[in-house]
This record gives sequence, C-alpha cells and structure tokens, in this order.
Amino acid sequence: MRMSKLFLRTLREDPADAEVASHRLLVRAGYIRRTAPGIYSWLPLGLKVLAKVEAIVREEMDATGAQEVHFPALLPREPYEATGRWTEYGPNLFRLQDRKEADYLLAPTHEEMFTLLVKDLYSSYKELPLTLYQIQTKYRDESRPRAGLIRGREFIMKDAYSFDIDEAGLAASYDAQRAAYERIFTRLGLDYVIVSAMSGAMGGSRSEEFLFPCEIGEDTYVRSPGGYAANVEAVHTPSPEPVEAAVVAGLPAAYVADTPDTPTIESLVDVANATQAKPDGGAWTGADTLKNVVVTLVSPTGARELLVIGLPGDRQVDAKRLEAAVFPAEVEQATAKDLASHPELVAGYIGPGVLGPNGTPRDSDGTDSAEGAVRYLLDPRVVDGTAWITGANAAGKHVFGLVAGRDFTADGVIDVAEVRVGDPAPDGSGPLELARGIEIGHIFALGQKFAKALDLKVLDSNGKAVTVTMGSYGIGVTRALAAIAEKTCDDKGLSWPVQVAPAHVHVLATGKDEAVFTTAEGLAAQLEAAGVEVLYDDRVKVSAGVKFADSELLGLPFALVVGRGLADGVVEVRTRASGDREELAPDAAVARLLELLAGASA
Repeated sequence: MRMSKLFLRTLREDPADAEVASHRLLVRAGYIRRTAPGIYSWLPLGLKVLAKVEAIVREEMDATGAQEVHFPALLPREPYEATGRWTEYGPNLFRLQDRKEADYLLAPTHEEMFTLLVKDLYSSYKELPLTLYQIQTKYRDESRPRAGLIRGREFIMKDAYSFDIDEAGLAASYDAQRAAYERIFTRLGLDYVIVSAMSGAMGGSRSEEFLFPCEIGEDTYVRSPGGYAANVEAVHTPSPEPVEAAVVAGLPAAYVADTPDTPTIESLVDVANATQAKPDGGAWTGADTLKNVVVTLVSPTGARELLVIGLPGDRQVDAKRLEAAVFPAEVEQATAKDLASHPELVAGYIGPGVLGPNGTPRDSDGTDSAEGAVRYLLDPRVVDGTAWITGANAAGKHVFGLVAGRDFTADGVIDVAEVRVGDPAPDGSGPLELARGIEIGHIFALGQKFAKALDLKVLDSNGKAVTVTMGSYGIGVTRALAAIAEKTCDDKGLSWPVQVAPAHVHVLATGKDEAVFTTAEGLAAQLEAAGVEVLYDDRVKVSAGVKFADSELLGLPFALVVGRGLADGVVEVRTRASGDREELAPDAAVARLLELLAGASA
C-alpha cells in the first residue's frame, strides 16, 4: 500500500459527535466515516482491521467443528411472528414493506432462521450435535446510538447456534463455545471478565456475558473477593429472614402522624426525627422508610400499565435492572395522564393501603374504580415482620410502624434496587465491588424456546419425535474492534496489536533527497518479500511532521523512518505501543523488524 494512492484522508480535528476515544480516532484516522446516527461506512484501512478480527473469530469457530453459513439481513415477518419477537422487539425492530405490502424486517438476530434451516434439512438424532454460525450485519433501531461502533444501529455480529438431542449435549456444546470465546478474546488482545447475565428475550437456563473492563462501558458488573461475578442486572439480592411471629405480635399498632411538607425521603426523615420518637431510642434514617416509586410500563402493543415499586428509602431504583426485569415492556416515567386515572395516588405520600391486594381504589363519587388497584411489587428486603414509615395516601401524612405481612401485602417481589459497593455477594463470597465494561460476547443455553415455537424436532434412537435443544452464542465483531482501539490508543492516535493491524510496518520517507525515497522503497520491498505487510508513505510534498503525525494516528505496530539520518548511514525503527526508537544501519533494519514482529506475534 502506498499512501500516495491510498483512499485516505486523516483529520486533525475531532468529529463533533465523538464521545469516546475509539470513535474519535477511528474517524480521524480514516478507518470509518459516519453515514447517519449509529451507521458507519468502512474505508480501506478499517476493512483490513475488520477482516483480521473476523479471521480470528472464524479460525476459532471452525476449530470447534462449527460450520459457517450466511443468511440474508432482509427477512420475512412470519418466523418472527411465530416466536412472538415481531411484537416483543417493539420499536427496536426495523420494519418495512415491499411493493406488495408484505411485511419484512432487518434482522437484529437470526435464531428463527437457523432453527428453520435445520428443521428443513435434518430429521434424525444421528445428525446431531450440530453447530452453525455466521458473521453478518445486524440492525437495531437504537433510540440513542452512541460511542461510534460500540452502540450503533447497524453492526457486525458473529452468531452461532448449537443443536443437540438433550440437555447433556447442550452443556457440552455450551462449554465448547465458552472455551472458544476465551481463545478468541485472548488472541484479540482483549482483557475480559465472564459474568452471569440475564437471558432476557432469549430465554434459557444459563446466560453469561464476556465484558471488556472499561470505564466508558455501558454495562455495570459486580465481583467479589470470592469469585462471584455478574452483570448488575442479574444480581440477586439476598432476602433477610422474616421476623418471628412472636416478635411481630409484640410490635405496636401502626399510626398516622402529620408530616407536612415531606414529599422527599430526606424531608421525611428530618420531620420524623423532630416529632416522632423511634422505639429503639435511635435516630430515624432513610433505611427506615418505605419509598413507593411509580412507573409506567409500555407493552410492545402500546398498552400502558402503572406499576408501584416499594423499596427502602435509602435505595434508588436502577433503571437498567428495572428494564431487564419487565422486558419486553419498556419503562417510562408516569405522566399526569397516567396518574389521573388513579386519584388515590397522592404524589409524595403514596402508601401500600391503596396498592395491589390492600384495597380497591375509589373514584371521586365513592364507587369502585374501573381501573382497579395498581400493581404493587416489593424489594426483597421488605420481608414479613419488618416495620416501616411510609405514605398514608393523604397529603402531609405518613404511617409509622406499618408492618409488612401484618398490615399490608404486595402482588409479588421485584429485585430492581441499585446495587452498592459493599453489598454482600449473593453466594456469600464477600462484599461486592462495582466496575464498568463493554459487552463483547454473550452466550445462552437457550433450551427449547425457539425449537418449540418453530416445531424443530428429530427422531430419537427409539424413533420418537423429540424437540431439539439449542444454544446461542454471539460476538459483537465491530464492537470488539472498537474495544481493541479503546484499549490500545493514546493521546496521539491508535495503536493496533500486530494480529489485527491493517499493516505491520509503516515505512516513512521523510526528506526531499531522492536517496531517501529510493532507500525507503527498497526496504519496503524487502519487508514485503519477507511476508511483512507494509504501508509505505511515499508522499513527496508532505512534510516530515505531517507524516509522523499521520503515522501515530494510524497506529501501525512498527514504523521504519528513512530520513535525514540516512546521510549518516542510519534509519530509525519505532515501536508504536512503547514509543521505543532504535537507530540502525539500513541493511540491519529489516532483520530487526522481523525480530520485533516475531516477538509481538508470540
């Protein structure tokens, strides 16, 4: 590759919409160009990196015995209707119609198509186990595409699916893919943490994410000294033991007290400490209060439902945990119109008395409300026998000593409160710490959800038709590329590891003498003859400073600089990642670069 002919324009200024380093530098270095929000065109250097990432993925997938196929991105509605995902995906699905008004979608994922393909071609247990995969473009109509390739609306994904006769077969397939993922990310040079995760719309009995630890990551995960690790959405809060009945029997009756101007937990605690003695003689805190948070759930069909979540007042509802818990519904703030149909809900003073199974709300004329009681779910910490300060469903009033199980119940439990540093790990392995990461892989033990929906069966050894058991395994290929860029870049530009770099050595001719260009071209030819991929900066009217800046921005692993030192019989070898520089005779430079490349590839 000669830079004088390369389809490339580097930029000195950051793109206005770039939020993170990988986005900023991939655009500035001419690897990608923005086409629309969350949609990018790939330029020659970017495609070379992408191809090398894909090659590593293919090699490791093939090594497991998986076989590659390729599906269309444009798919008919019917298979997704059969599995319910035409509706479940809601606004995240790109839907369109052809000229005959038949419904199609741009595939966000391909479970249905893999399942139908195997159903079409296989009919016996003797043909299993089977694992198929593809590397394909996916589409999701993200409401807030951000961070360049990390969260886009068009992206490249490797998705694989295993097909087995039973759960034992699935376990073996799952473990084989899990091990392959570890090899893939190790070869890509990416650190990773494997965490338990929510299965969400995919379903199944087991789900794990591979996260690249990174401060800009959208995923929060927890880990403990004893080895527990989970996406924060999948953390299970241990419930305290219920208070013994004999203790509950001795608790005083709940009472209502005036608490004017206390719509917040902080103001309530202040008034409580000023006017109400705590039974144990201590001070009231937010942990003694039961906060009732109102949200609106919007189903994929557009139906709206109010939900009230009761949790200790010193905790907040975690939006991502809530979204995962109520999927496929989406969560919105309750609007004035939502609340108007439930006048029993007094903002700032909502209590259990009018929620869920605790009573039917009344309209203004005193009759039962046609809307029915609002569904009420409690945090796992609110167990029977615990006493709380909570709203009395009247402005300026709260109930003190309201006991769960004795004075109120709920429709169920929902574990969506924020997880904090120091919270106990669910498995007892110590206090939790929190970190952020980028999801680069996700594996699921799907089970039979899609096989049942699409009637994928084979004959077993007894000639009986049995439903096939499936696994699903995804890698965000373009997201992994962005993660590599995020990990290795610095304030000067990109810095690719050898295994994915668009070329291995950047040869720079920095000078005006013909001897500089002649020597640089000769060294580039020697390197290529030795199997090294070379990018040669042969631009004649470009200054040395610009060439050096471009070289650092493009981020090839090594640079060979032929410039004014040539008059003294030396050229310079630079290592991008470390910044090391060596001056060598031209005839020694090629051998040194081969040595450095061998070490970097080991």
